[in-house]
Amino acid sequence: MTETKMGLRELKKAQTRENISHNATRLFLERGFDNVTIADVAAAAQVAKMTVTNYFPRKEDLALDLHDVFVGMLARTVRERGPGESALAALRRAFLAAVAAHDAVIGFSGEPFARMITESPALVARLREFHDEREAVLAEALAEETGAGPEDTRPKVAAALLGGVHQVLFEETLRRTIAGQTHEEIAAALTPAAEEAFGLLEPSLGGYAIR
Repeated sequence: MTETKMGLRELKKAQTRENISHNATRLFLERGFDNVTIADVAAAAQVAKMTVTNYFPRKEDLALDLHDVFVGMLARTVRERGPGESALAALRRAFLAAVAAHDAVIGFSGEPFARMITESPALVARLREFHDEREAVLAEALAEETGAGPEDTRPKVAAALLGGVHQVLFEETLRRTIAGQTHEEIAAALTPAAEEAFGLLEPSLGGYAIR
């Protein structure tokens, strides 16, 4: 297969995935996540039901379709930290930049979407799995970056602390979003909250995993 044909094929796959995701989100916001079926999404996107499940094996991932970005973001930040920068410093810097950018991945999703998530037990449970997966991936990255052996628990402990701060701040963003605050208001409140939260970890992790 030529590069042109491969490029067109990948483009079509991306367009199909985007079409499915767009229609799923629209239906979820209109009816509520638990009131929409895979068949409903397939009909709205004008594709077969099997096509939907091929792209999104779990219904929850139709609503939370940034799984890979979300799960890998902390580990990626650690791996890309600058010379002399600790894992804590890199993650604090990246989070504050995401707050300033009103990044949807850290919770700036808008009130209708935030309410849809929090009102669905299935989505709340799936989001909890995202946080757990992200922590595990971060622990692996910290172990690699520090040369920790399999018996060394420090990467897992550090990942639990760092992942916990991100989860608390994510949930705070959702709470403020549902309360009707604007992105600007949330960012103004979240910035000092994040500074304080990361600051609490400074005594234990300030000198850990410095490049």
